[in-house]
Amino acid sequence: MTIAAETFCFVRDLVRRESAIVLSQGKEYLVESRLLPVAREEGLADIEKLVEKVRQHPHSPVSRRLVEALTTNETSWFRDGDPFAALRDTVVPDLASSRRTTRRLRIWSAACSSGQEAYSIAMTLLDTPAVAGWTIEILGTDLSSVMVQRAREGRYSQLEVNRGLPASHLVRHFERDGAGWRVNTQLRSMARFSELNLMRPFPTVGRFDVVFLRNVLIYFDVVTKRDILHRVGRVLAPDGYLYLGAAEMTMGVDDAWERVAAGRSSVYRRRKDAP
Repeated sequence: MTIAAETFCFVRDLVRRESAIVLSQGKEYLVESRLLPVAREEGLADIEKLVEKVRQHPHSPVSRRLVEALTTNETSWFRDGDPFAALRDTVVPDLASSRRTTRRLRIWSAACSSGQEAYSIAMTLLDTPAVAGWTIEILGTDLSSVMVQRAREGRYSQLEVNRGLPASHLVRHFERDGAGWRVNTQLRSMARFSELNLMRPFPTVGRFDVVFLRNVLIYFDVVTKRDILHRVGRVLAPDGYLYLGAAEMTMGVDDAWERVAAGRSSVYRRRKDAP
């Protein structure tokens, strides 16, 4: 079936209001593919019936399921490669030089989906000599309660581990779990996960040395991007590093940031004269 224009508009407005993600015209196929399984799980005949139920119960769990289904993004292990090499070879060694007293590092994986990015960070830090024996704290957050629970459990199918996870890392950091795999105890102890909506004021999360906000801002309008970058800047250490996706930048959005090279990748830091 083809989703009705009125139904698409309702879904688009709901998702934008709850998550600030913009579903432009032409994304009808995405709405159909993501929401039809939700409708079936709710025992409903089609997407129209699902939307009708959400209209009748706007604050119900099914309304949240609809939003979460459309805000869950693609993820994989060590996505794009170079950012993690830069973390190991450039970013962390630089930070470690000024943190030798505390021997502690805090990293935030924002919009972490089912946890692959957070655990990729953990594996990278275990292979970074500059912080060997340090206390590592990794926080993964996501809008979706389903994704957060999956990340906490650390269970992945064979298909999921095949997406970017080197065989050597699978052997070192994972255990067999039925037909799939589970992140081992050491890796799970390095990361914790919680729900967080980036478009709303952050709860008390503390200060971070590195923030991964990769492939997230592309879904927001300029006003929302600027607001998020401003609030991220307030929880990032003055000498901290911000990672964005390859198609994202702060230029023309928030001039308080400057782009700097890090190995074959690039990262962002707060300008020294930034307010």
